Amino acid sequence: MADELEMIPFNRPELAGKELEYIADAIRRGHASGDGTYTQKCSALLENVLQVRKILLTTSCTDALEMSSLLLEIGDGDEVIVPSFTFVSTVNAFVLRGARPVFVDIRPDTLNMDESQVEELVTARTKAIVPVHYGGIGCELDAIGEIAARRGVAIVEDNAHGLFAKYKDRFLGTFGSLATLSFHETKNFTCGEGGALIVNDSAFIDRAEVIREKGTNRSRFFRGQEDKYTWVDLGSSFLPSDILAAFLYAQLEARHEIQQKRRRAWDFYFEALEGLAQNYEIKLPFVPTHTEQSHHMFHILVRRPEERDEVITYLRSRGIQSVFHYLPLHLSAMGRRLDTRANICRVTEMASSRLIRLPFFNGITEKQQWRVVGALEDFYRNRAYKLKKPRGSGV
Repeated sequence: MADELEMIPFNRPELAGKELEYIADAIRRGHASGDGTYTQKCSALLENVLQVRKILLTTSCTDALEMSSLLLEIGDGDEVIVPSFTFVSTVNAFVLRGARPVFVDIRPDTLNMDESQVEELVTARTKAIVPVHYGGIGCELDAIGEIAARRGVAIVEDNAHGLFAKYKDRFLGTFGSLATLSFHETKNFTCGEGGALIVNDSAFIDRAEVIREKGTNRSRFFRGQEDKYTWVDLGSSFLPSDILAAFLYAQLEARHEIQQKRRRAWDFYFEALEGLAQNYEIKLPFVPTHTEQSHHMFHILVRRPEERDEVITYLRSRGIQSVFHYLPLHLSAMGRRLDTRANICRVTEMASSRLIRLPFFNGITEKQQWRVVGALEDFYRNRAYKLKKPRGSGV
């Protein structure tokens, strides 16, 4: 009975193996601040696997997005097209530089940016399009890329969820001029708080190093390319501690084992919930055949907002923590102030009010997942939960 009452958390960071060993080594090396041995090891590993020009570790994905905004020289009067269904950092990074967000709705299947709506939102002021790969499932990058190229607009991929996922056999994060990663504790690979900027356009590499080093040419100095370093541009302190990088490097080394665990857990939920989904009109995640997902999370979409809240409450009573996700940014107080055009994001509003994220982390056990599935079955079957299908559901 005690095991039955033990809380199953929504997320729990896990050690992959050598994290503590590498942290101790970083301290012994006498360089615990940014750009030390393990920072360089992480960057080199990611550059090699993803086959990208440059990866710069940052203290967060938010910092990487802010670096992107600086590199693109975003300023007052510029516009950036972003999905309303995303974390606020995706927007804040550009608003901080004076840009106005232009919110676009999401697709009802993948919950990614609806590429069919992007073209009509591009204006002479549009500086960037920011696709967010929700749940680590790739946006329709061919269509978005064609629009961006034809209209002369940069792409910045927010790939916080999708490290090592692919779109048409090509890694996410390698399509835009710039892309960002997250190593927050909720992500597949973590160091508690951390991120990275992927630089695919070589024209940005030198300036990206300067911006990350507080606007100085310090990186060139330490490579022996300058006899002293000084302030040469805008910038801030975006470097993570090498202690954090040491933790992250152990996680990245174990990437195959971590992804295998997450794939098993994702497949378990999908197969175990198929019957329940059919009987009670619950929508499971959709992964297009031309994509390879990262297995970042597992969500379900129920029929109505009140049903979502009842399910979350019931699961909590059974010792299971489940959560909703993003609130529509276009309906937020700041969103209404910044994007005054009458953009309607109906799918965003419906998905936001009906989505439930189930417990999902590297170390989740099959026994724990059976408890989650069993509790969902009990909620629907024992209560004879019957609701009329809402009109115009769309999702």
